[in-house]
Amino acid sequence: MSTAHLPPAEYYATLPKIIGGAGACIHDAAGRVLLVKTSCGDGWEVPGGGLDLGEDPRQAVQREVKEELGIDLTPGRLLIVDWGPEQPDGRPPLVNFILDGGLITEEEAQQRVHLDTDEITAWKLAAPDEWDTLLPPHMARRLHACARALTHDTTLYLHHGFDPTRHQT
Repeated sequence: MSTAHLPPAEYYATLPKIIGGAGACIHDAAGRVLLVKTSCGDGWEVPGGGLDLGEDPRQAVQREVKEELGIDLTPGRLLIVDWGPEQPDGRPPLVNFILDGGLITEEEAQQRVHLDTDEITAWKLAAPDEWDTLLPPHMARRLHACARALTHDTTLYLHHGFDPTRHQT
């Protein structure tokens, strides 16, 4: 039987499963980006996380930034969409959205950031030359793409951090 003739619920059950995630690129005028260190040992990343059932990326960013940093944030425009392929450990594909979290100074961050210490152990404003050492390679590429998107007032599509329209070296 062709899946085109299945009832909607049965047809939808045949479709691939994909995980959604969203994060905020909160930055300062010098191009540093606010990173958080997770308590689960995965290292540094932008504030954000997985989408809850029924939640869109903008809502997820708003919720995650509030939970992790204690900041009420209205996310700005979409900077990047990054497609992460399925992983050998069984993780299905991941589509990750990074939205502009706006400008913040070091002083503002020191006053406004109140960490959820169960989930986040530290934060820092990291300069572009630190991203490659602090972040896993695909996340560092993602953040460099966010910087390009901010500079050029555009939105970029990535594949595991790589921009498929650019020559990769």
